[in-house]
Amino acid sequence: DEEEEEAAMAGEPGEAAGPEERAPSPAPAPLLQQSRDFLDLFWGIAKPDQEARLAATAALGDALRSAPREAELQYALKRLIEGLGATREAARPGFSLALSQVLQALEDVPLQGVLEQIREKHDLQRKVSLFRSAAFGNFFGVLALFQSGRLVKDPKALVACVQLLQSLAQHRNHLQDLPRRTLVDIVAEVEPVFEEVLLGVLQADLAAAFSTPEQLQLLLVGLQKFPGVLQATTPTSGSFSLTCFSRLVEVLQAAAKSVKKEKVLPPVGLDLLRVALQEGAFELFWKGVVEKGLLEEHSGPGSYTAFRLLGSVLPLLSLEQLQVVLRGEVMRRYGDHVLSAQLPSRFKFAPEMEKYVDSFLEGCPDPEKQLAVLVAFSSLTNQGYPVVPSLWPVVRHLQPEALERYCKWLRDMFLRPDLGRCLEFSTSRQKKTAAEDGGGPEKSVFRFRKWLIQRLSSIVENAQVAKDEAFVMGIARFCFFHSFFETKKPSKDIPESEQQVSVPLDSETRETAGNTFFSLLQTLNSLPLLGEAPKTAPGPPRGKANHGVTADGRLWAQHLVQYAALLLSHGKHVRPVRPFTAEEKAAWERMLQSVDRLQQRTKDARLAETTAFQQLLLLVGLHLFKAPGECVDVLNDLQNCIEKALDKKVKKAAGADEPQWVEVMVEILLSLLAQPSRLMRQVCRSVFARVCPHLNRRALQLILDVLDPDQEDDGAVVVTEDEDSGSEEDSEGSEEDSLDEGSDGEVDSGFRQRLMSVLQAGKALVSGSSEEELDDDAMLALDARLASLFAEQKLRAQARRREKDQARKEKSLRCDFKIKVLDLVEGFLTKQPENPLVLELVEPLLAVIERSMSRDSAKQEQDFLRKTADIFTNQLCRAKQYCRSVADQAEELHVVLERLVEQAGRQADSAVALYHFSASLYLLRVLKGNMPKPPAPLSPKKQRKVGAPTQAQVGPLAGSSCLDLARVTRLYAEALTGFLSKRNSPFTAAMFVDLFTRHPVICQQLMPVVLPFITTGARPYHQAQACLLLLKALQMRELKQALEGPAWQELIGDSLRQTTESLRAVGKAVNKSAHLKMFKALELLVFLIKTVKEEVRKSLAVGLEAALAALQTLRQSDHLGTTGRLSDLTWQALKLLGVPRPKEEKVKVAENKGAPEEPGSRKRKKGFLPDTKKRSKRRLGEPAAPVDGEDPGNATQGTKRKRKRKKRARQQQPPLGPGVNGTGQGSGPPSGTPSPRASQTKDPEPKAVVNGDAQSPAPGSSGSKRKLRGGKRKNGLEAAPAATPLQKKARLPPPGTPSGPKARRKKLGPEGSAK
Repeated sequence: DEEEEEAAMAGEPGEAAGPEERAPSPAPAPLLQQSRDFLDLFWGIAKPDQEARLAATAALGDALRSAPREAELQYALKRLIEGLGATREAARPGFSLALSQVLQALEDVPLQGVLEQIREKHDLQRKVSLFRSAAFGNFFGVLALFQSGRLVKDPKALVACVQLLQSLAQHRNHLQDLPRRTLVDIVAEVEPVFEEVLLGVLQADLAAAFSTPEQLQLLLVGLQKFPGVLQATTPTSGSFSLTCFSRLVEVLQAAAKSVKKEKVLPPVGLDLLRVALQEGAFELFWKGVVEKGLLEEHSGPGSYTAFRLLGSVLPLLSLEQLQVVLRGEVMRRYGDHVLSAQLPSRFKFAPEMEKYVDSFLEGCPDPEKQLAVLVAFSSLTNQGYPVVPSLWPVVRHLQPEALERYCKWLRDMFLRPDLGRCLEFSTSRQKKTAAEDGGGPEKSVFRFRKWLIQRLSSIVENAQVAKDEAFVMGIARFCFFHSFFETKKPSKDIPESEQQVSVPLDSETRETAGNTFFSLLQTLNSLPLLGEAPKTAPGPPRGKANHGVTADGRLWAQHLVQYAALLLSHGKHVRPVRPFTAEEKAAWERMLQSVDRLQQRTKDARLAETTAFQQLLLLVGLHLFKAPGECVDVLNDLQNCIEKALDKKVKKAAGADEPQWVEVMVEILLSLLAQPSRLMRQVCRSVFARVCPHLNRRALQLILDVLDPDQEDDGAVVVTEDEDSGSEEDSEGSEEDSLDEGSDGEVDSGFRQRLMSVLQAGKALVSGSSEEELDDDAMLALDARLASLFAEQKLRAQARRREKDQARKEKSLRCDFKIKVLDLVEGFLTKQPENPLVLELVEPLLAVIERSMSRDSAKQEQDFLRKTADIFTNQLCRAKQYCRSVADQAEELHVVLERLVEQAGRQADSAVALYHFSASLYLLRVLKGNMPKPPAPLSPKKQRKVGAPTQAQVGPLAGSSCLDLARVTRLYAEALTGFLSKRNSPFTAAMFVDLFTRHPVICQQLMPVVLPFITTGARPYHQAQACLLLLKALQMRELKQALEGPAWQELIGDSLRQTTESLRAVGKAVNKSAHLKMFKALELLVFLIKTVKEEVRKSLAVGLEAALAALQTLRQSDHLGTTGRLSDLTWQALKLLGVPRPKEEKVKVAENKGAPEEPGSRKRKKGFLPDTKKRSKRRLGEPAAPVDGEDPGNATQGTKRKRKRKKRARQQQPPLGPGVNGTGQGSGPPSGTPSPRASQTKDPEPKAVVNGDAQSPAPGSSGSKRKLRGGKRKNGLEAAPAATPLQKKARLPPPGTPSGPKARRKKLGPEGSAK
């Protein structure tokens, strides 16, 4: 029975077979009894996990193939056919695949018979509630027969399957288009027998091909597979003509609407394209159906289908057809969509089109086609600007020839822009405002050139594009030349001068090209090596990759500087857009000389330092073309600093006020960091890392001044006019709202007074009484004055708005500049952790953190705070290395340490106090790890007079560190006392635990401070924290090693006494603090008892009697509350003291006047309530039960009273006590005795069962109240009684009660049963 139930549940086919169905077929009985693993395979086939389904399917096929038996095969077919209509979606394809595999493996199974079984099991004539499952069962059955690959060999089964699919196709509300799609797949695979077998069956569908997309697709697939057969027999299969275009458009629009949610191309669309190409009518079809059909209604599904047709047809077209398609109306409509879909709520088709083009370029080996497609999309412009992004990544699949020609086209179009060759389009709004905007072709040319130069740069930035050094250098030289130079006369030495410019480059275009060049320079700085470096070229430092250099080992920037020098030397052929002055020319020449000298020192040991200086010089030299006035002084100072930095014989500055070279270098780096250039930021960080070893206090102070919150108003960061131009345009564009926004919703009192004066002046012009109206002249004068007044107020509001925008942007730039400066601080801490100047960073960084956390800030300032805190915590306080040469600064560090702890104690926020406390621990670590300065040697006479101090007088750290232990101990003792005594202290226990862990010597000195607060704490919370700190301290191995002997014994004894006294004075745990105090005290007591018991052999004379008495008193009281954690800890401590925890005590069962019941026959209740919680069973208005000897009145009342007494007796029965290994033994005899019969059972005496023996319960024990189930019992236990049944126990009626079949419905165990 058990195997049959599991077999019915294993596959979940939808309905389990009933016993009436299993009775006539006794064949599977031996199978179900012998092959349990075989039955489990059907459960695996129905699992939702695909891997599990595939594994079970493969195992089923192997099992039937290896040992084919008729019983197993018939049962497998029955189960698989039943599973085809399962309600779970994952089970249906699983059973279908399994059935197809079985039919493919066992070709002896007839397909016609299997199809008949499917139709019989999943009858389509069922009622409506079961029709969906039946429809899916038939569909997946046909799908299984088709996937088996045997339908071609069985024409009858093939025809039956096709007819079944045709009937299923009518139920679209359940199956949608699945039957039609399967029918199309079948037609595509049965080519040998199509004309003989299926043509007649499908004649009706082929005749109605233009009715639905599925029927049209069936015809199109037939035309592709059997063109001769269908064109001769089907009238609708002729070539594309104008008469059928309207019907094709209707079908395509219906198909587009059907896949609107899926956002895919309808299959019929691609088949139409293939048939059109096959019949040579593609251009006719494209113009008649796609451009004049799908795009005519301007509907979303039709347009998106046209776009998908465009992307899908690209691999199928020739070069001439590509030219027709890519310059047609579909491309213009696509560009219009890209432009209008920029709003956040619009659907964007551009990513999907990018996938189509990317797939085409990847699979197309013809460079001509690749170039045609890429140029066509790059020429789709709106007012000169292409709709595809300049960072379009599809170029990674271009052939080298196509990539070279594409870049040549980009350069030619930049020099000679021909907008007539572009596919220009305009939106309806742009057409309306074309006359008002103005600008004309000049604006379009500027927009087109801006995109072209950025496109060239993006090709170099794309790491997936295959390129060489010549290709990259050609683009870089092109960008540089047209940014800063212009041609006077062509020269063969300068290829860029031979290219003629049709439209002169304006200043905006050159500025855009210059910004693009420096962005490209950033890419070149991190570009990996493109070629193999020669053996003679100097390599990078060890562990560094070849980035930013060419194959000859020189920097890319160096090649570009040489190219710039070449251009400057050919003054007859080219000239700079901004000619150099004499001073700028001298700075340039000197820079070239410095670079040559640095290049000669590449074999020096300081290669990394030389490379960093050289890179900085080259970068500043190139910026000389962009901003010569700012870079001349920087370049001169930088050259002087580099010469002094690399000169080993340089002397110190003569005057005290003259700055050192490192200070000048830091100032230069700070000024360069203020520029919005990522390349400059990286180069400055690299140079600063080489300058760090030479940093002095004044240079570091320059960096800290930038981070100082008190000097924000004196910052040197300003907003330029170019950066503010956007805000001015915005303010001009929103003139209507500027008045209200500028005044922040408040009325200006000055404006009100001026307005009142204008109104009063207007009234004064009127003669007569005030009731008379103003004449026309007075009204016009008043209007003119009011207009002037409001225009003036609008200008004031715009000025205030610009000031606010200016202040906001300055604040943002200042914060961004500080974030960049933090990179220098982080680099200094990383490169020079042992530098004494690191200690100068502690308090400034703390000031930044404290100031930033004390005010609400924007996201950018929060990023600044987060980065500052991360550097302070990880790079400074938790650094593995620290300064070891601060013996001269020991007194100053002690003062700073005291100041940090005091500031931590005065904070209102514990998070800020944590940073101060961590800084104090860092300084404590530094002082502890530094050797003191050796004192001056004394004469022998003074040595005898003074005397040598003993080790006890000096302390454990005397002579080994600069730490003043007594001073520091007194400092932390005051902080610890404040933490354990004050109500609102910013200190936390985690701070002092960190102190104890990192500095055990301080922990030893602070133990006398912690001990009294276990009992004398201000609140229970403080006492709990004192217990926690003492426990963490006693668990440290270092503290135990430092207090070996009497000191350790005294500390353990004091701790035990304080803890015992705290437990004696404890009250009931009524709140969270009191509960926490008791919990921590018990944890500490358990540890102390373990320590005393473990060290008895070492003569640790500490008495535990007081602790035992306190625990016994605490156990017997009600102070532990209702929670089990305190009770468990109490019994854990008592167990260590030799008092075992008693087992659960059984409540005595009331004696039953009737005959005793059999042991184990009582029916256990699932829940119990104590007697105090039980309600009275007597209802209101019900007479009380009669006393003994009273006449019950009638038999009905007596029966009710008996039922109540029996029910009350059952409710008063205790739960089963714990037996061996947690199994319930009920009220039966102890282990080892035979199970008595029902007639010999007596009421046993209730006793606690411990390890199988009946013992008296200990007083005050409560025991476990877990519910036990005999059915969960484990087999093979030696202590388990042999007579204890594993089934649920049934309650037998008392002797004398009539017993019948109803009394023996429940099964009893093999022993002690009533059978």
